[in-house]
Amino acid sequence: MARKSYQEKLTELRGDVLYMSEVVMERLRMGLSALEQKDTELATQVMEGDSEVNELYLDLEQECIELLALQQPVASDLRFIASTFKIITDLERIGDLAVNLGEYTHEAKHDRFPDVDVQAMGELTLEMIEDAMLAYDEEDTDACRELAERDDNVDQFAERASGVVVRDLIERELDSPDEVEQILQDVSRLLLTIRDLERVGDHAVNIAARTLYMVENDDELIY
Repeated sequence: MARKSYQEKLTELRGDVLYMSEVVMERLRMGLSALEQKDTELATQVMEGDSEVNELYLDLEQECIELLALQQPVASDLRFIASTFKIITDLERIGDLAVNLGEYTHEAKHDRFPDVDVQAMGELTLEMIEDAMLAYDEEDTDACRELAERDDNVDQFAERASGVVVRDLIERELDSPDEVEQILQDVSRLLLTIRDLERVGDHAVNIAARTLYMVENDDELIY
């Protein structure tokens, strides 16, 4: 295969990855909306849409394999393909976390912790994914490093939110075993939601880390 054609294939791969990221971000937005509105129909759409994300992942995985097999890539192309393979894995896992939000929506019955702003945390992580993918598209290494620093904000948000839930649970007066059981279920669901959104932020950092490696052969953000 001529080098020009090979480079066209690499460009096509990048475009396909960006498309996958748009699908994944839309699933996450839908999951957050479903959770906020207690919209079980929307939640079901998110859960059922996971198959599309998985199919995109498998198709892109095959693209990466074929590009590696077509000819011996130069070092920069090899880093691009290897990093892209890691990035689509992070995107697929973000899709799985969006599905979790759909499942939590079906379980949610009450808003017992109005001081915990799950939607704000969700918006932070969505912005991180969007910025990470823009950095990937534009090969912006400064944005990659800046995004890694922003992850501290998500971690602090998660820590504060978890603290609010635990304090409320300790201070709350419970009247019956049934009430105890219901509140514990609500607490568990909310803590899982916080954990999952924190993981979305971690995946966004992973994308930035792989982009930095792809562009500069710098693994400082990979952990």
